[in-house]
Amino acid sequence: MEFNLPEDLRDVQATVRDFMLNVVEPRAHEIEETNRVPGELMRGAAELGLFGLSIPEEYGGVGLGSLGRCAVYEAMGQGHMGFGGVISAHASIGTSGLVKLGTEEQKRRFLPRMASGECIAGFAITEPSSGSDAANIRTRAEKRGDCYVLNGTKHYISNAPIAGLLTVIAITDPSRGTRGMSAFLVEPQITPGVKIGKIDEKMGQKGALSAEVIFEDAEIPVENLLGPEHLGYREALGILTNGRVGIAARSTGAMQRLLDLSIAHAKTREQFGQPIAEFQAVQFMLAEMEVAIQTSRLLWQKVAWMVDQGQDVRRMASVAKYHATEMLSQVADKAVQVAGGMGYMKDSPVERYYRDQRLLRIYEGTSEIQKLIIARSLLA
Repeated sequence: MEFNLPEDLRDVQATVRDFMLNVVEPRAHEIEETNRVPGELMRGAAELGLFGLSIPEEYGGVGLGSLGRCAVYEAMGQGHMGFGGVISAHASIGTSGLVKLGTEEQKRRFLPRMASGECIAGFAITEPSSGSDAANIRTRAEKRGDCYVLNGTKHYISNAPIAGLLTVIAITDPSRGTRGMSAFLVEPQITPGVKIGKIDEKMGQKGALSAEVIFEDAEIPVENLLGPEHLGYREALGILTNGRVGIAARSTGAMQRLLDLSIAHAKTREQFGQPIAEFQAVQFMLAEMEVAIQTSRLLWQKVAWMVDQGQDVRRMASVAKYHATEMLSQVADKAVQVAGGMGYMKDSPVERYYRDQRLLRIYEGTSEIQKLIIARSLLA
């Protein structure tokens, strides 16, 4: 049993980590102040192939499997989390549905531009009345001739303000209940009847823009139906499963960065005539952080491997996301405690991580939803 990543993936991971720490992090203050990711950083990400992580090479992507993608996501977690959020929302849930369910014509029309970063993607399922209760979505898609007419509202949609393509989940047959859901490829910037609302003002993850998306008699060509009509709740939510593994990997990377910052601070900060690293209370916190990192890393690596083997990972993806995001919350709190007053200051990366990490226990399925999925799977 091999627990180390293959050498080629370790090299890719090191390259992305270097980009995050030495190119993105120096611009972190700018991102925080403007709530925008500078164009130079987006172009740098494109040059590294980050937008095409899950896109096959024949369409201009990198074509990494789940293990490779998650290795990259862990490296991205060690830099600005808002920037990482833009990339991951695009490369995971924004892309995976099209790669898995798209027709050849759809793939050739969109994937090359998505791989280059020219067309940013997102996934639109959440609504004002249906967050965790995704089966209660109300956006309707009525077939009229050679198009579907969409009406409804999505909110908190990652990348919506900059997206060239959204995978939108809507109800095509209310009588079928959760089996009446369908997925559509929507180009929000050029489709009449699609409006992007006010950009959300979030606690953290600055630069990772989200917004409401409003559909008012928006006509979507029938050729933009993704997968079969009445795709169903199970298949639609399946798009989120791989995203959950990626979040576990990003969380692991964030924990690693927080531990590295904490160790560096503990070795140089002196109190009572010695570095605080000499105090057992600090040592215990560092040890607990390391345990959280190692267990989370083993979990995401196992689940990513299972994905690549074609195994059903619905339960284990929830296990990985729940564990890693909950552990990250504890690690972030410990990192602030180790840093003391400096960890509470706005110019501290620890303070930023403390705010940024909170979202990971909410989006793509709250911690409570993950526990429900796990429990129901065990009792089935």
